[in-house]
Amino acid sequence: MNALAATNRNFRHAARLLSLDSKVETSLLIPYREVKVECTIPKDDGTLTSFVGFRVQHDNSRGPMKGGIRYHPEVEHGEVNALAQLMTWKTAVVNVPYGGAKGGIGCSPKELSTSELERLTRVFTQKIHDLIGVNTDIPAPDMGTDGQTMAWILDEYSKFHGYSPAIVTGKPLYTVKQTEKLANHAATTEKALVCLRRTWRADNVVTVEPTVFPYYSSDGIQRFLDGRWRGFCGF
Repeated sequence: MNALAATNRNFRHAARLLSLDSKVETSLLIPYREVKVECTIPKDDGTLTSFVGFRVQHDNSRGPMKGGIRYHPEVEHGEVNALAQLMTWKTAVVNVPYGGAKGGIGCSPKELSTSELERLTRVFTQKIHDLIGVNTDIPAPDMGTDGQTMAWILDEYSKFHGYSPAIVTGKPLYTVKQTEKLANHAATTEKALVCLRRTWRADNVVTVEPTVFPYYSSDGIQRFLDGRWRGFCGF
């Protein structure tokens, strides 16, 4: 089963637990926007090569869409679509005012030089700059990308829209204020530790249902629905 089929299956299971109306269920499975772009760049040896990039914006009902950009040879439309949907549920589970999005480029970053990666990132940004924004869709690092990638996106986006440091998260430490450095640098690790601590009980027994993926918990989906259908945005 591919990523999108598995994601949709799990969501439908959660929808049944919540007794969602079939129209509501269907609407939540349909992304807001899907973009596919061709990114052609000159390589260091002078030849031209092209890569396919994606940005899927799943839902913006709770606030600006949020999600990483990954560089990996197996990046394809279905995977990006599934990950965008998961971002919607993740932001709802933790009750933050964001929606879900995801992006990626089908490439092998280890086989590209730094200058080739920069050209690829800048071309991709040129193709999607009018679809992202601080109040619309905020990219972040993911598999195969890092703070340097985000710095290139920030710089290229700013050519079109003026200096916009909030257009991406996960920027290099030298691009953020001193007070933001620690939280920004270790955010992913800290979140993992928080999740582990909250699922570990005093008797040293982990009590997480093995067959239910946490993004699809009734509480998380209900929070999302509260924001989408009842006007609560969580601000």
